[in-house]
Amino acid sequence: MPIDKSIDYSAITPEIKALSEQCKQNGSIDPALYTKYDVKRGLRDLNGNGVLTGLTEVSEIMAFKVVDGVKTPCDGKLYYRGVDVEDIVKGFIKEKRFGFEETVYLLLFGKLPTKGELDEFTKLLAFYRSLPTNFVRDIIMKAPSADMMNTLARSVLTLYSYDSRANDNSIDNVLRQSLQLIALFPMLSVYGYQAYNHYVKDGSLYIHNPQPELSTAENILYTLRPDSKYTELEARILDLALVLHAEHGGGNNSTFTTHVVTSSGTDTYSTIAAALGSLKGPKHGGANIKVVQMFEDMKKVVSDWKDDEQVERYLRALLHKEAFDKAGLIYGMGHAVYSLSDPRANVFRHFVEDLANAKNRHDEYALYAAVERLAPKVIGEERRIYKGVAANIDFYSGFVYSMLDLPLELYTPIFAISRIAGWSAHRIEELINAGKIIRPAYMNVSERVAYVPLAERG
Repeated sequence: MPIDKSIDYSAITPEIKALSEQCKQNGSIDPALYTKYDVKRGLRDLNGNGVLTGLTEVSEIMAFKVVDGVKTPCDGKLYYRGVDVEDIVKGFIKEKRFGFEETVYLLLFGKLPTKGELDEFTKLLAFYRSLPTNFVRDIIMKAPSADMMNTLARSVLTLYSYDSRANDNSIDNVLRQSLQLIALFPMLSVYGYQAYNHYVKDGSLYIHNPQPELSTAENILYTLRPDSKYTELEARILDLALVLHAEHGGGNNSTFTTHVVTSSGTDTYSTIAAALGSLKGPKHGGANIKVVQMFEDMKKVVSDWKDDEQVERYLRALLHKEAFDKAGLIYGMGHAVYSLSDPRANVFRHFVEDLANAKNRHDEYALYAAVERLAPKVIGEERRIYKGVAANIDFYSGFVYSMLDLPLELYTPIFAISRIAGWSAHRIEELINAGKIIRPAYMNVSERVAYVPLAERG
Protein backbone atom coordinates (compact mmCIF):
# COMPACT_ATOMS: atom_id res chain seq x y z
CA MET A 1 0.00 0.00 0.00
CA PRO A 2 1.27 3.58 -0.63
CA ILE A 3 2.82 5.44 2.30
CA ASP A 4 0.94 8.53 3.49
CA LYS A 5 3.57 11.30 3.26
CA SER A 6 1.48 13.65 5.39
CA ILE A 7 2.20 11.55 8.48
CA ASP A 8 4.40 13.16 11.11
CA TYR A 9 8.13 12.45 10.67
CA SER A 10 8.39 10.78 14.09
CA ALA A 11 5.15 8.80 13.90
CA ILE A 12 5.12 5.03 14.45
CA THR A 13 3.03 3.93 11.49
CA PRO A 14 1.09 0.66 11.21
CA GLU A 15 3.68 -0.48 8.65
CA ILE A 16 6.49 0.06 11.17
CA LYS A 17 4.52 -1.76 13.88
CA ALA A 18 4.05 -4.75 11.61
CA LEU A 19 7.69 -4.84 10.58
CA SER A 20 8.85 -4.49 14.19
CA GLU A 21 6.95 -7.66 15.04
CA GLN A 22 9.08 -9.48 12.49
CA CYS A 23 12.19 -8.10 14.21
CA LYS A 24 10.95 -9.48 17.53
CA GLN A 25 10.04 -12.87 16.09
CA ASN A 26 13.34 -13.36 14.29
CA GLY A 27 15.70 -11.43 16.52
CA SER A 28 15.59 -13.45 19.74
CA ILE A 29 18.50 -15.69 20.71
CA ASP A 30 17.88 -18.70 22.94
CA PRO A 31 19.17 -17.68 26.42
CA ALA A 32 20.53 -21.21 26.91
CA LEU A 33 23.07 -20.59 24.14
CA TYR A 34 24.80 -17.91 26.23
CA THR A 35 25.43 -20.51 28.91
CA LYS A 36 26.32 -23.24 26.43
CA TYR A 37 29.02 -21.18 24.75
CA ASP A 38 30.00 -19.17 27.89
CA VAL A 39 29.20 -15.89 26.13
CA LYS A 40 29.01 -12.74 28.26
CA ARG A 41 26.19 -10.27 27.86
CA GLY A 42 27.66 -6.78 27.81
CA LEU A 43 30.50 -6.38 30.27
CA ARG A 44 29.08 -8.66 32.99
CA ASP A 45 28.75 -12.43 33.35
CA LEU A 46 25.56 -14.20 34.49
CA ASN A 47 26.42 -13.47 38.14
CA GLY A 48 26.99 -9.79 37.51
CA ASN A 49 30.77 -9.99 37.79
CA GLY A 50 32.94 -7.90 35.52
CA VAL A 51 34.36 -9.57 32.43
CA LEU A 52 38.04 -9.12 31.61
CA THR A 53 38.18 -7.58 28.13
CA GLY A 54 41.55 -5.85 28.07
CA LEU A 55 44.42 -4.41 30.09
CA THR A 56 44.90 -0.88 31.38
CA GLU A 57 47.21 1.01 33.70
CA VAL A 58 45.05 4.13 33.84
CA SER A 59 43.06 3.05 36.89
CA GLU A 60 42.23 0.07 39.06
CA ILE A 61 39.15 -0.96 41.02
CA MET A 62 39.49 -3.29 44.01
CA ALA A 63 36.44 -4.93 45.58
CA PHE A 64 37.94 -8.22 46.84
CA LYS A 65 41.04 -9.46 48.61
CA VAL A 66 42.46 -12.96 48.65
CA VAL A 67 42.61 -14.11 52.29
CA ASP A 68 44.13 -17.56 52.92
CA GLY A 69 43.52 -18.41 49.29
CA VAL A 70 39.87 -17.36 49.41
CA LYS A 71 38.44 -14.42 47.43
CA THR A 72 36.89 -12.23 50.13
CA PRO A 73 34.83 -9.02 49.73
CA CYS A 74 36.50 -5.89 51.10
CA ASP A 75 35.82 -2.18 51.27
CA GLY A 76 36.14 -0.79 47.78
CA LYS A 77 39.26 0.97 46.58
CA LEU A 78 39.84 3.10 43.48
CA TYR A 79 43.31 3.94 42.21
CA TYR A 80 44.22 6.50 39.56
CA ARG A 81 47.57 5.45 38.06
CA GLY A 82 48.25 3.50 41.25
CA VAL A 83 47.41 6.39 43.60
CA ASP A 84 44.53 5.89 46.02
CA VAL A 85 41.74 8.36 45.15
CA GLU A 86 41.05 8.89 48.83
CA ASP A 87 44.65 10.05 49.27
CA ILE A 88 44.35 12.38 46.28
CA VAL A 89 41.27 13.99 47.81
CA LYS A 90 42.85 14.30 51.25
CA GLY A 91 45.85 15.97 49.63
CA PHE A 92 44.10 18.81 47.82
CA ILE A 93 41.50 19.29 50.57
CA LYS A 94 44.25 19.65 53.17
CA GLU A 95 46.10 22.15 50.98
CA LYS A 96 42.83 24.04 50.31
CA ARG A 97 43.05 23.95 46.53
CA PHE A 98 41.09 22.47 43.65
CA GLY A 99 41.92 18.92 42.59
CA PHE A 100 40.40 18.22 39.18
CA GLU A 101 43.23 19.69 37.12
CA GLU A 102 45.80 17.68 39.10
CA THR A 103 43.69 14.55 38.57
CA VAL A 104 43.58 15.14 34.80
CA TYR A 105 47.38 15.50 34.75
CA LEU A 106 47.81 12.26 36.72
CA LEU A 107 45.47 10.29 34.45
CA LEU A 108 47.03 11.55 31.22
CA PHE A 109 50.71 11.44 32.14
CA GLY A 110 50.87 8.69 34.76
CA LYS A 111 52.42 10.74 37.56
CA LEU A 112 51.52 13.45 40.04
CA PRO A 113 52.69 16.89 38.86
CA THR A 114 55.07 19.17 40.69
CA LYS A 115 53.72 22.59 41.62
CA GLY A 116 55.42 24.10 38.58
CA GLU A 117 54.08 21.41 36.23
CA LEU A 118 50.56 21.84 37.63
CA ASP A 119 50.69 25.62 37.22
CA GLU A 120 51.80 25.30 33.58
CA PHE A 121 49.20 22.61 32.89
CA THR A 122 46.42 24.74 34.38
CA LYS A 123 47.50 27.65 32.16
CA LEU A 124 47.45 25.32 29.13
CA LEU A 125 43.86 24.26 29.86
CA ALA A 126 42.88 27.93 30.28
CA PHE A 127 44.49 28.69 26.91
CA TYR A 128 42.45 25.95 25.22
CA ARG A 129 39.21 27.05 26.90
CA SER A 130 38.18 29.13 23.91
CA LEU A 131 35.77 28.03 21.19
CA PRO A 132 36.32 28.82 17.50
CA THR A 133 34.97 32.17 16.27
CA ASN A 134 31.15 32.23 16.03
CA PHE A 135 30.92 28.57 17.14
CA VAL A 136 28.37 29.44 19.85
CA ARG A 137 26.21 31.41 17.43
CA ASP A 138 26.48 29.15 14.38
CA ILE A 139 26.50 25.71 16.02
CA ILE A 140 25.26 25.70 19.60
CA MET A 141 22.44 28.20 19.16
CA LYS A 142 21.07 26.43 16.08
CA ALA A 143 18.50 23.65 16.60
CA PRO A 144 18.84 23.41 20.42
CA SER A 145 17.94 20.01 21.85
CA ALA A 146 16.21 19.08 25.09
CA ASP A 147 18.91 16.42 25.55
CA MET A 148 22.22 18.05 26.43
CA MET A 149 24.18 14.87 25.73
CA ASN A 150 23.02 14.97 22.10
CA THR A 151 23.90 18.66 21.96
CA LEU A 152 27.33 17.93 23.40
CA ALA A 153 27.97 15.07 20.94
CA ARG A 154 26.91 17.25 18.00
CA SER A 155 29.27 20.01 19.12
CA VAL A 156 32.14 17.53 19.45
CA LEU A 157 31.55 16.15 15.95
CA THR A 158 31.34 19.66 14.51
CA LEU A 159 34.71 20.59 16.05
CA TYR A 160 36.18 18.04 13.62
CA SER A 161 35.49 20.54 10.82
CA TYR A 162 37.54 23.22 12.57
CA ASP A 163 40.59 20.99 13.05
CA SER A 164 43.04 20.92 10.13
CA ARG A 165 44.67 17.81 11.65
CA ALA A 166 41.46 16.04 12.65
CA ASN A 167 42.52 12.62 11.28
CA ASP A 168 46.07 12.69 12.60
CA ASN A 169 46.26 9.93 15.23
CA SER A 170 49.83 10.60 16.30
CA ILE A 171 50.15 10.75 20.09
CA ASP A 172 51.23 14.42 19.94
CA ASN A 173 48.16 15.41 17.99
CA VAL A 174 45.68 13.26 19.94
CA LEU A 175 47.02 14.71 23.18
CA ARG A 176 46.46 18.22 21.81
CA GLN A 177 42.92 17.30 20.76
CA SER A 178 42.23 15.68 24.14
CA LEU A 179 43.38 18.71 26.09
CA GLN A 180 41.22 20.98 23.95
CA LEU A 181 38.15 18.80 24.50
CA ILE A 182 38.81 18.56 28.25
CA ALA A 183 39.04 22.35 28.39
CA LEU A 184 35.98 22.94 26.17
CA PHE A 185 33.51 20.41 27.57
CA PRO A 186 32.27 22.78 30.33
CA MET A 187 31.56 25.52 27.79
CA LEU A 188 29.93 23.19 25.27
CA SER A 189 27.66 21.77 28.00
CA VAL A 190 26.69 25.03 29.70
CA TYR A 191 26.17 26.98 26.47
CA GLY A 192 24.11 24.09 25.08
CA TYR A 193 21.87 24.33 28.13
CA GLN A 194 21.61 28.12 27.89
CA ALA A 195 20.46 27.80 24.27
CA TYR A 196 17.86 25.19 25.23
CA ASN A 197 16.68 27.24 28.21
CA HIS A 198 16.22 30.31 26.02
CA TYR A 199 14.86 28.97 22.73
CA VAL A 200 12.83 26.03 24.05
CA LYS A 201 11.88 27.00 27.62
CA ASP A 202 11.61 30.74 26.90
CA GLY A 203 14.11 31.68 29.62
CA SER A 204 16.68 34.45 29.56
CA LEU A 205 19.88 33.87 27.61
CA TYR A 206 23.23 34.20 29.38
CA ILE A 207 26.56 33.57 27.68
CA HIS A 208 29.43 34.30 30.07
CA ASN A 209 33.02 33.91 28.90
CA PRO A 210 35.14 31.58 31.05
CA GLN A 211 37.76 33.20 33.24
CA PRO A 212 41.37 31.97 32.84
CA GLU A 213 42.19 32.28 36.52
CA LEU A 214 39.28 30.03 37.60
CA SER A 215 39.30 26.25 37.97
CA THR A 216 37.10 23.96 35.88
CA ALA A 217 34.51 23.69 38.68
CA GLU A 218 34.47 27.45 39.23
CA ASN A 219 34.05 28.14 35.52
CA ILE A 220 31.06 25.79 35.33
CA LEU A 221 29.26 27.75 38.05
CA TYR A 222 30.50 31.10 36.70
CA THR A 223 29.22 30.52 33.18
CA LEU A 224 25.97 28.81 34.24
CA ARG A 225 24.58 31.25 36.78
CA PRO A 226 23.01 34.53 35.64
CA ASP A 227 25.03 36.55 38.17
CA SER A 228 28.13 34.28 37.93
CA LYS A 229 28.25 34.11 41.74
CA TYR A 230 29.04 31.01 43.80
CA THR A 231 30.42 30.16 47.23
CA GLU A 232 33.76 28.52 47.88
CA LEU A 233 32.01 25.48 49.37
CA GLU A 234 29.87 25.06 46.23
CA ALA A 235 32.89 25.20 43.93
CA ARG A 236 34.96 22.83 46.07
CA ILE A 237 32.22 20.20 46.26
CA LEU A 238 31.63 20.39 42.49
CA ASP A 239 35.39 20.04 42.03
CA LEU A 240 35.32 16.97 44.28
CA ALA A 241 32.52 15.47 42.19
CA LEU A 242 34.61 15.97 39.04
CA VAL A 243 37.59 14.23 40.65
CA LEU A 244 35.52 11.24 41.77
CA HIS A 245 33.89 10.80 38.34
CA ALA A 246 37.03 11.36 36.24
CA GLU A 247 37.85 7.68 35.74
CA HIS A 248 36.64 4.24 36.79
CA GLY A 249 38.58 1.43 35.19
CA GLY A 250 38.53 0.25 31.60
CA GLY A 251 35.49 -2.00 31.93
CA ASN A 252 32.72 0.57 32.29
CA ASN A 253 30.59 0.99 29.20
CA SER A 254 31.76 4.37 27.91
CA THR A 255 35.46 3.69 28.52
CA PHE A 256 35.19 0.29 26.86
CA THR A 257 33.52 2.08 23.95
CA THR A 258 36.48 4.46 23.81
CA HIS A 259 38.91 1.54 23.50
CA VAL A 260 36.82 -0.31 20.91
CA VAL A 261 36.20 2.71 18.68
CA THR A 262 39.82 3.90 18.99
CA SER A 263 41.01 0.46 17.87
CA SER A 264 39.29 1.01 14.50
CA GLY A 265 41.70 3.87 13.75
CA THR A 266 39.02 6.56 13.68
CA ASP A 267 39.53 10.19 14.76
CA THR A 268 39.33 11.63 18.27
CA TYR A 269 36.05 13.47 17.70
CA SER A 270 34.24 10.35 16.48
CA THR A 271 35.64 8.36 19.38
CA ILE A 272 34.52 10.83 22.04
CA ALA A 273 31.09 11.20 20.40
CA ALA A 274 30.69 7.42 20.65
CA ALA A 275 31.70 7.50 24.32
CA LEU A 276 29.12 10.24 24.93
CA GLY A 277 26.43 8.10 23.34
CA SER A 278 27.35 5.28 25.70
CA LEU A 279 27.45 7.50 28.79
CA LYS A 280 24.04 8.94 28.00
CA GLY A 281 22.28 5.67 28.84
CA PRO A 282 20.27 5.52 32.11
CA LYS A 283 22.20 2.40 33.12
CA HIS A 284 25.45 4.39 33.00
CA GLY A 285 25.74 8.17 33.19
CA GLY A 286 22.04 8.87 33.61
CA ALA A 287 21.71 6.86 36.83
CA ASN A 288 21.92 9.83 39.21
CA ILE A 289 18.87 11.39 37.55
CA LYS A 290 16.90 8.26 38.42
CA VAL A 291 18.03 8.58 42.05
CA VAL A 292 16.79 12.17 42.27
CA GLN A 293 13.46 11.30 40.63
CA MET A 294 13.03 8.32 42.98
CA PHE A 295 13.57 10.52 46.02
CA GLU A 296 11.14 13.15 44.71
CA ASP A 297 8.51 10.42 44.50
CA MET A 298 9.48 9.09 47.93
CA LYS A 299 9.11 12.52 49.54
CA LYS A 300 5.52 12.68 48.28
CA VAL A 301 4.57 9.17 49.37
CA VAL A 302 6.34 8.99 52.75
CA SER A 303 4.58 11.44 55.08
CA ASP A 304 7.14 11.23 57.91
CA TRP A 305 10.71 11.12 56.58
CA LYS A 306 12.01 10.24 60.05
CA ASP A 307 9.79 7.16 60.37
CA ASP A 308 11.96 4.16 59.46
CA GLU A 309 8.91 1.92 59.05
CA GLN A 310 7.40 4.20 56.40
CA VAL A 311 10.69 4.50 54.57
CA GLU A 312 11.24 0.76 54.69
CA ARG A 313 7.70 0.15 53.41
CA TYR A 314 8.40 2.39 50.41
CA LEU A 315 11.68 0.59 49.68
CA ARG A 316 9.89 -2.77 49.68
CA ALA A 317 7.28 -1.33 47.33
CA LEU A 318 10.09 -0.31 44.98
CA LEU A 319 11.46 -3.86 44.93
CA HIS A 320 7.96 -5.27 44.39
CA LYS A 321 7.48 -2.94 41.40
CA GLU A 322 4.69 -1.09 43.18
CA ALA A 323 6.30 2.35 43.48
CA PHE A 324 8.00 5.04 41.37
CA ASP A 325 8.78 3.66 37.88
CA LYS A 326 7.86 0.07 38.84
CA ALA A 327 11.24 -1.20 37.64
CA GLY A 328 11.92 -3.15 40.83
CA LEU A 329 15.08 -1.17 41.65
CA ILE A 330 16.30 1.01 44.48
CA TYR A 331 18.40 3.42 42.45
CA GLY A 332 21.81 4.37 43.80
CA MET A 333 22.16 1.18 45.83
CA GLY A 334 24.59 -1.51 44.80
CA HIS A 335 27.34 -1.62 42.20
CA ALA A 336 28.39 -4.08 39.50
CA VAL A 337 31.92 -4.34 40.95
CA TYR A 338 32.02 -3.01 44.52
CA SER A 339 30.55 -5.20 47.23
CA LEU A 340 30.98 -3.77 50.74
CA SER A 341 31.36 -0.11 49.78
CA ASP A 342 31.98 2.34 46.95
CA PRO A 343 35.00 4.46 47.95
CA ARG A 344 33.70 7.41 45.94
CA ALA A 345 30.44 7.44 47.91
CA ASN A 346 32.39 7.16 51.17
CA VAL A 347 34.46 10.23 50.29
CA PHE A 348 31.49 12.19 49.00
CA ARG A 349 29.18 11.52 51.95
CA HIS A 350 30.90 13.81 54.47
CA PHE A 351 31.02 16.77 52.11
CA VAL A 352 27.41 16.24 51.09
CA GLU A 353 26.33 16.67 54.70
CA ASP A 354 28.26 19.95 54.95
CA LEU A 355 26.57 21.27 51.81
CA ALA A 356 23.13 20.12 53.00
CA ASN A 357 23.58 22.04 56.25
CA ALA A 358 24.78 25.14 54.37
CA LYS A 359 21.75 24.93 52.06
CA ASN A 360 19.32 24.22 54.92
CA ARG A 361 18.41 20.85 53.46
CA HIS A 362 19.48 18.68 56.37
CA ASP A 363 16.05 16.96 56.52
CA GLU A 364 16.53 15.71 52.96
CA TYR A 365 20.05 14.58 53.78
CA ALA A 366 18.66 12.66 56.77
CA LEU A 367 16.21 10.90 54.41
CA TYR A 368 19.08 9.95 52.09
CA ALA A 369 21.03 8.65 55.09
CA ALA A 370 18.03 6.61 56.24
CA VAL A 371 17.64 4.99 52.82
CA GLU A 372 21.37 4.23 52.70
CA ARG A 373 21.07 2.56 56.11
CA LEU A 374 17.82 0.65 55.49
CA ALA A 375 18.17 -0.39 51.84
CA PRO A 376 20.84 -3.11 52.31
CA LYS A 377 18.64 -4.81 54.94
CA VAL A 378 15.53 -4.62 52.75
CA ILE A 379 17.37 -5.84 49.63
CA GLY A 380 18.95 -8.67 51.61
CA GLU A 381 15.53 -9.85 52.77
CA GLU A 382 13.77 -9.42 49.42
CA ARG A 383 16.48 -10.57 47.01
CA ARG A 384 18.99 -13.37 46.74
CA ILE A 385 22.20 -11.46 46.26
CA TYR A 386 25.68 -12.81 45.60
CA LYS A 387 27.51 -9.92 47.27
CA GLY A 388 27.01 -6.96 49.57
CA VAL A 389 24.94 -3.90 48.70
CA ALA A 390 26.07 -0.37 49.49
CA ALA A 391 25.39 3.14 48.23
CA ASN A 392 27.24 4.05 45.04
CA ILE A 393 28.43 7.46 43.85
CA ASP A 394 25.16 8.07 41.97
CA PHE A 395 23.24 7.87 45.24
CA TYR A 396 24.60 11.23 46.39
CA SER A 397 25.75 13.02 43.22
CA GLY A 398 22.26 13.94 42.01
CA PHE A 399 21.38 15.34 45.44
CA VAL A 400 24.56 17.43 45.37
CA TYR A 401 23.78 18.78 41.90
CA SER A 402 20.27 19.72 43.00
CA MET A 403 21.72 21.60 46.00
CA LEU A 404 24.06 23.41 43.61
CA ASP A 405 20.98 24.45 41.61
CA LEU A 406 22.28 22.68 38.52
CA PRO A 407 19.44 21.95 36.08
CA LEU A 408 18.54 18.28 35.68
CA GLU A 409 19.48 18.52 31.99
CA LEU A 410 23.14 19.05 32.98
CA TYR A 411 23.53 16.13 35.40
CA THR A 412 24.88 13.69 32.79
CA PRO A 413 26.94 16.35 30.94
CA ILE A 414 28.66 17.12 34.26
CA PHE A 415 29.63 13.44 34.34
CA ALA A 416 31.00 13.81 30.79
CA ILE A 417 32.93 16.98 31.71
CA SER A 418 34.71 14.86 34.29
CA ARG A 419 35.00 11.52 32.45
CA ILE A 420 36.53 13.06 29.30
CA ALA A 421 39.76 12.98 31.33
CA GLY A 422 39.61 9.21 31.69
CA TRP A 423 38.44 8.65 28.12
CA SER A 424 41.37 10.68 26.83
CA ALA A 425 43.86 8.68 28.90
CA HIS A 426 42.38 5.41 27.65
CA ARG A 427 42.36 6.55 24.01
CA ILE A 428 46.03 7.47 24.19
CA GLU A 429 46.82 4.17 25.94
CA GLU A 430 44.97 2.24 23.19
CA LEU A 431 46.87 4.07 20.44
CA ILE A 432 50.22 3.48 22.12
CA ASN A 433 49.49 -0.24 22.33
CA ALA A 434 47.79 -0.57 18.94
CA GLY A 435 48.48 -3.84 17.13
CA LYS A 436 49.04 -5.79 20.33
CA ILE A 437 45.41 -6.80 20.79
CA ILE A 438 43.66 -9.85 19.38
CA ARG A 439 40.26 -8.75 18.07
CA PRO A 440 37.16 -10.49 19.50
CA ALA A 441 35.02 -12.62 17.21
CA TYR A 442 31.33 -13.45 17.22
CA MET A 443 29.96 -16.97 17.03
CA ASN A 444 27.18 -17.60 14.51
CA VAL A 445 24.46 -19.84 15.99
CA SER A 446 21.78 -19.42 13.31
CA GLU A 447 20.38 -22.46 11.51
CA ARG A 448 21.01 -22.96 7.79
CA VAL A 449 17.98 -22.05 5.66
CA ALA A 450 17.62 -22.69 1.92
CA TYR A 451 17.03 -19.74 -0.34
CA VAL A 452 13.57 -19.64 -1.95
CA PRO A 453 13.13 -17.66 -5.20
CA LEU A 454 10.87 -14.64 -4.82
CA ALA A 455 8.25 -16.03 -7.22
CA GLU A 456 7.87 -19.13 -5.03
CA ARG A 457 7.45 -17.38 -1.66
CA GLY A 458 3.67 -17.05 -1.88
